[in-house]
Amino acid sequence: MVNSFTPLSASPPQIGLGLAALGRPGYINLGHGDDLDHRYAHAAMERQAHTVLDAAWAGGVRYFDAARSYGRAEEFLGSWLHARAIPPQNVAIGSKWGYTYTANWQVTAEKHEVKEHSLPVLQRQWQESRRYLGSYLRLYQIHSATLESGVLTNPAVLAELATIKQEGVAIGLSLSGPQQGATLEKALAVTVDGVRLFDTVQATWNLLERSAEPVLRQAHTMGLKVIIKEALANGRLTLRNRMPEFAPQLALIRQAATRLSATIDALALAAVLAQPWVTLVLSGAATVEQMASNLTAQIVTWDEEAATALLPLVETPEQYWRTRGSLAWN
Repeated sequence: MVNSFTPLSASPPQIGLGLAALGRPGYINLGHGDDLDHRYAHAAMERQAHTVLDAAWAGGVRYFDAARSYGRAEEFLGSWLHARAIPPQNVAIGSKWGYTYTANWQVTAEKHEVKEHSLPVLQRQWQESRRYLGSYLRLYQIHSATLESGVLTNPAVLAELATIKQEGVAIGLSLSGPQQGATLEKALAVTVDGVRLFDTVQATWNLLERSAEPVLRQAHTMGLKVIIKEALANGRLTLRNRMPEFAPQLALIRQAATRLSATIDALALAAVLAQPWVTLVLSGAATVEQMASNLTAQIVTWDEEAATALLPLVETPEQYWRTRGSLAWN
């Protein structure tokens, strides 16, 4: 059985909503605690998630991204889908396996999530994701696949993913770290019984980190759908970035945004939407106001002048991921 994954088949690129910041009290986005108004009770966070999901839906968003490690994101998403009686054929839901949430609903924790790309974890988390999302689940992804984890050379895991694919669920992988490109190159060659395994790739690409672009272009050419995450660099590409060393870069962004009559976040998202190899870019909005601002990216006229002016923002992959790794959970 082949999953057409219809909500991701349209052109031009679309905006989706990722629930990393809505499913758990702690996350690394700048100002995350303020976005939640520091209200972390389960019921309060579920209401917040539903409110943002409503705003996204009203704005035309039809793809939603979760993961087993995003706290209760799958649970919140599932309860929203059922409460709003949204037909499964009208929406596409993706989730991910490979990390287990371990923060015990706390903002600070010794470990927020534990990574393990083993067959038992896949089998357990697939059943958990199915329990919350049921027939809505259209895409299942390896969460932050890396060469080091060995997941792309584990025959048992790959065979299990191929079995899930035969059930009509698309199979993808998300990427993280300075070796995104090398990992994707390896993934593009993965086949099971002569059939390419991966239908999608979810990677970081933004005005600061573009290193995976050549291989993402290749993936697009091969027919994979390309989903972009962290377009706002976890808040570094917003006015919340008050790091003194980033002030010159922020001034460049503000100047370009002013010229194009755009908010800074919309400008950063528009840069992604302008790439011809992109299928979808994820908003990481945690408030209705952020969602509304993000959606205006669709009317920003990204041009060559903006592309040229903002090219100096690009960091080395090592610099970018080192900075990202230093962001505090809040």
